Formats: sequence, C-alpha cells, structure tokens
Amino acid sequence: MQLYNKLSAKERAQLIEEAGEERLTLSFYQYHKIGNPELFRNHLFVAWDEMEALGRIYVANEGINAQMSVPAKKFTAFKEFLDGINFLENVRLNIAREQDDKSFLKLKVKVRKKIVADGLVDDTFDVTNKGVHVDASTFNELIEDENTVLVDMRNHYESEIGHFKNAVTPDVDTFRDSLDIIEEDLKDHKEDKKLVMYCTGGIRCEKASAYFKHKGFKNVFQLEGGIIEYARQVEAEKLDNKFKGKNFVFDHRRGERISDDVISNCHQCGTPCDEHVNCANEACHLLFIQCEECAKANENCCSTECAEINALPYEEQKKLRSGKGNSNKIFKKGRSEKLAFKK
Repeated sequence: MQLYNKLSAKERAQLIEEAGEERLTLSFYQYHKIGNPELFRNHLFVAWDEMEALGRIYVANEGINAQMSVPAKKFTAFKEFLDGINFLENVRLNIAREQDDKSFLKLKVKVRKKIVADGLVDDTFDVTNKGVHVDASTFNELIEDENTVLVDMRNHYESEIGHFKNAVTPDVDTFRDSLDIIEEDLKDHKEDKKLVMYCTGGIRCEKASAYFKHKGFKNVFQLEGGIIEYARQVEAEKLDNKFKGKNFVFDHRRGERISDDVISNCHQCGTPCDEHVNCANEACHLLFIQCEECAKANENCCSTECAEINALPYEEQKKLRSGKGNSNKIFKKGRSEKLAFKK
C-alpha cells in the first residue's frame, strides 16, 4: 500500500501542466478527539492520493488541520469523502480567493502532537469554552466600537503585508509567543474591553479564545472563518472591507490580495512592496519581501553573500550545506541583519 509520495515536486508540477486541468486550493480544520491519529492519517493519504489531492495536512489526537489543492472535477468526490467522516461532515471549506494550480506539489499527511503548535497544556483549561464566533458584518461593527481591542493572532511576517485597521499586531515569530504577550499587554482590560481576535482561517483563534477566557477575559470574540471567510463575505454581501493589504497563506502562492493597499516595503531597498520570496540560496532559504528590481540585482537572493554561494556549482553548494539540518533555526522568516529595510 502506497503511503508516501512517489513523485518529486518538479515531476508533479510537470504533470499538472500537461494535464491542463483546473485545481482548487482550499483549507479546513476541525478540533475532535482522534483515538488513533496514525491509522486516520493512513486512511486519508490512501483516499486523497487516489483523488490526486495534494497539500499539507496535520493530524493529532486533538483533530485535523489541512491546506490542500484538489482537482476541480473531483471536488464533489472530495466533499463526499469528508462528509463520510462523522466529525468532518459539513465542515467549513475555505476556498482560496486567488487560485493557483501549483499551490501544492506534494501530498503530506503528518501526525503531530498538536495541529497548531500553541505550546499549551490543554488539560489545564476548558478548550471547548470558546469565544463568540462572529461573521464579517458583526466583526465590522465590533472593531468600530471604542471599547474593542482588536488583536491579530498571526506572526509578524503575516501581519506585515496585511492586517485590519487599528489591529494590535504582536511582533512575534510563532503563535505560542503571542499568547503571554497579549495577556500581559491587556491585563488591565480583562473586564472593561471586548477582546476581538482574527487569524488566517480561524484555527488559531479557536484555541486562543478559550485560553484567554480561562485567563479571565470576560468578553471574547473571534472572526468566524478568519480572513479567508471574511473576504468572501465582504465580496458576496457588498460589505465595507476593513482589511488592508494581502493575506499571507502557507502555500506556494504566499499571499492573496484582499485590498489594493500595499502596506509593507521591500526589505532590501525600502520601496513599497508586499511580495514574499525565499532566498534562492538553499542553505539560507530566508523568507523576506523583495521587489522585482532587487530580485534582478541580487539574483533572487537576500544578500550578496548568498548570491555568490548560489552561483557556485551545485556540488559545491551541497558541500557547504553538509551537516546543517533544515530546521527553523536555519530557515528563518523575515528576520536577518542582512535586511536593511525590515521594519
């Protein structure tokens, strides 16, 4: 039984091009107690591999978190498969605003301790005692209230290219880093302010809202479906769009434009820009914002040093990378002394 990818990303990309068929990028999550995550993971992989579905999916005892690319002609079969799983029946599917047939090039279904790395010990508080879910219209009303504190639950490199107006955007690298910072900054307003949170698709707010209620916040709200669902409702219902810029997404697209505003700058020259790239030097792979002019001048690298390494023959580059694991300690996101205009 095949439980792994047989094709490389390059081979898969070629097949997608040759097929010339439309694919849908989507995401979903669900908190639910899963007794045997490994068995469930294998079940998903076999079914989705047969459907030619691709993506990055995390399965844990606490549930599932999925970002995927599905052939459009097989979407109905994909939905029927999900509906056949009791806790995923009618689960909300966040369909991407901007489609790209190559948003994902492999199917990765991984078993993790958590579906989001939150650093929390769940049995110390009631994770089901969540905040009030609100739709786009109610959210717009709430964030105009002077008694509301609006908090972005995403990381610095996400909020840098787009966020809601007047939002508190913690300068953090990970979700777990933001929880204690937000509690400390808002400790004097646990009873007199409305704490309203949002994230990309809603999953981070699910856990954060319960955590902050546990910590004594009395009025906790979260944007249902996150920025992705907000943008859909704004367009469908002709609502006022309060989001400025792009919504960072965790696939090859790296972002979806929600408004025409460009609120960030190229990290190399400072010109207005909100295009995230990865440094072409595989030993660096730094995620940063780079304009077209700087991409040409620096050969798609974050620095002269990396450009020089990237120009070396592949085998020499491989030797330089030898002994260095591809961990988060190496593949940093948006933070480097080499970036002169990182705000």
